[in-house]
Amino acid sequence: MTTKSHTTTASGKKRSRELGIPFDGTPGKFNAITDVNGVKVGYCTLIEGDGPLVVGKGPIRTGVTAILPRGKQSTSTPVFAGSHSLNGNGEMTGLLWVEESGVCEGPITITNTHSCGIARDATIQWMVNHQPQNEDAWSLPVAGETFDGNLNDINGFHVKPEHVFEAIDSATGGAIELGSVGGGTGMICYDFKGGNGSASRMVEIDNETYTVGLFVQSNFGVRHELVISGVPVGKHIQGNEIRSKPVGSIIAIAATDAPLLPHQLKRLARRISLGMARSGSISHNGSGDIFIALSTANEGTLANDSNHINVECLSNDSLDPIFEAVVQATDEAIIDSIIANETMIGRDGVTAIALPHERVLELLVKHCVLVQPESS
Repeated sequence: MTTKSHTTTASGKKRSRELGIPFDGTPGKFNAITDVNGVKVGYCTLIEGDGPLVVGKGPIRTGVTAILPRGKQSTSTPVFAGSHSLNGNGEMTGLLWVEESGVCEGPITITNTHSCGIARDATIQWMVNHQPQNEDAWSLPVAGETFDGNLNDINGFHVKPEHVFEAIDSATGGAIELGSVGGGTGMICYDFKGGNGSASRMVEIDNETYTVGLFVQSNFGVRHELVISGVPVGKHIQGNEIRSKPVGSIIAIAATDAPLLPHQLKRLARRISLGMARSGSISHNGSGDIFIALSTANEGTLANDSNHINVECLSNDSLDPIFEAVVQATDEAIIDSIIANETMIGRDGVTAIALPHERVLELLVKHCVLVQPESS
């Protein structure tokens, strides 16, 4: 199926820009993290059963998302990386080594809270299987989680190693699917159906153009907090809330082809917090808001096992356009995770409603963000 590049998902679902919702900045071709050269995204989605919860049998509303910073052919070549925890009521494995070494190696996976361990372990198995020449291969992969237990039989442990393998093996570039797929399948954001979102920005520094891409698994916020393009949308769309309490989490990955060092990438990861705030979040006590930022530059250098290497990097003084891009793309990725979505019925008939597009547009017109279209 053909897509409208950056305004629809791979399957043709409308995104925010297709509805006319305005955002600052210039997106890349696909308005996704895959606009960063080499970055691939894959999913395994598990949806099965309806009705009352029977632990171990379902209903199942979960999955796995895999992000490969250098694609499948260069997983053993690390990327410079930095991380930030805005609020730590959650998990992202491997970050101690990221902070210690300044690099991240291999696929990054995201799933539900109680499957984070299997995602981590299966990623190691995948890496070992794809490096048979290295009998001493080891890995401390990054695996993140958010809680989907409102809709999913989370204690049924339905995510298996083969599902992690499928997500990694299916990773591709170009237009990607958003909403209720992969690890985002059973997620809720601002008490609407949430899940996966992505966006990108193009920035120019000293006549060089760089790409900044964001990917989020959004599962946070309460209804009244939601803000879209500066309009307090959540306060005006009440009813059918599931949580009505400040719990949930967000995992976010920022990627760029700009040559940045680990301390600079940590600064990028912190700016994801500001993008969250644009959509209304205050980062609640019960939320795990954990971020990692990475750079795909310096590939040849990082593949070099020499004791002495030379790296390229931008100056700290040049980073403001990239900071701005991170904030803008985070905001749009979060909103797209709700916009490019559909109502889902999960365990025990619990229903996460989709954000009503027409009502959002009415509110943006009322607040003079959009102009009322002329009737034909």
